[in-house]
Amino acid sequence: MNTKNVKISDYNYPLPDERIAKFPLARRDASKLLVYRHGDISEDVFSHLPAYLPSDALMVFNNTKVIMARMRFRKSTGALIEVFLLEPLDPSDYQVAFQARGTCEWCCLVGNLKKWKGERLCHDIMLEGRTVTLSATRTGEVHTGQRVRFEWDAPDVSFAEIIDAVGELPIPPYLNRPSQESDKTTYQTVYSKVKGSVAAPTAGLHFTEEVLRAIDARGIRREEVTLHVGAGTFRPVKSELIEGHEMHSEHFRVSKTTIECLLEKLGRVVAVGTTSVRTLESLYYIGAQMCKRRFTADENVHVGQWEPYDDMVDITSKEALEAILAHLERHGLSALQADTQIIIAPGYDYKMVDMMVTNFHQPQSTLLLLVSAFVKGDWRRIYDYALAHDFRFLSYGDSSLIIP
Repeated sequence: MNTKNVKISDYNYPLPDERIAKFPLARRDASKLLVYRHGDISEDVFSHLPAYLPSDALMVFNNTKVIMARMRFRKSTGALIEVFLLEPLDPSDYQVAFQARGTCEWCCLVGNLKKWKGERLCHDIMLEGRTVTLSATRTGEVHTGQRVRFEWDAPDVSFAEIIDAVGELPIPPYLNRPSQESDKTTYQTVYSKVKGSVAAPTAGLHFTEEVLRAIDARGIRREEVTLHVGAGTFRPVKSELIEGHEMHSEHFRVSKTTIECLLEKLGRVVAVGTTSVRTLESLYYIGAQMCKRRFTADENVHVGQWEPYDDMVDITSKEALEAILAHLERHGLSALQADTQIIIAPGYDYKMVDMMVTNFHQPQSTLLLLVSAFVKGDWRRIYDYALAHDFRFLSYGDSSLIIP
């Protein structure tokens, strides 16, 4: 199958607005769970998930944390300019950028861009009883957005504190509602740790401390990766064939310990969410690159969108992981940091992931293509069942466990 020739219109289905969950359930793990096991479909409650997993499995979670990425500035004319943080530019490291003092630059999406001619926009913030003035200056175009320099007149205050005070949580646009105070809790996973995402890894929203304890009690190993979810996750495919769709690049980090664990648990790997899937599958292609040549310690490691389809690789998943471990050991590194632009679509051959926990995705989305590839095209039967049995859809909706 030529993946580039996949027609996105073949991945459409009717999704009435009332089936999109606008808010989560009061209890996260009370959501419904569709179980797809070797072609058989049944349903249960999410809190029972651990019982469906092999006791010697490895579950991989994405521990990214959603940031208050949406900021609003008002011009002297009254025009409202919305600035949406995408990724840090200077400093470019996420954690360093959040700790920046006085100034930093980000790649941003800008709403009402035509009204922002380049003048400095200001916003007064109350922080611990004092007024701090934040300014934003557009300094050019970059990647998929605008380069924006932020400055604030309190050198003892970090950018993380600034955005926590002035920013809004960027809930998905298809919820068609303003963000609420409750979203600050419900739109984060209970295990979120590392700030950087502009969208939640929503398959993880169903997990509670009780479910995590039940997973541990079964002897299932838990590991975490970090992939910062970009705004491109909501970008619709507008081209007729997926060849015309450009995937966004996302930064991820996987510890040496997790890679060693993957090596031990190959064949029994459960990915929680499509972001964990993209991270784990990208490891195979990074390992393939490292089998061909040695990378320096600080070299940018990147998986291209079409790499799995253009470059036929003939190594095992074990060899790929061993190549990454050798790279980390050679350079004394405790983790692999890389970027991925991988697109997983029908015709893709999964290398690392054996089972998947995921929500129900938008029609004609790259996430639906990823699921279809996992079940060898049987996605429509899953979605027909979910629609016929009152499952709730999208970010705050119900969940599924997929065992091909």
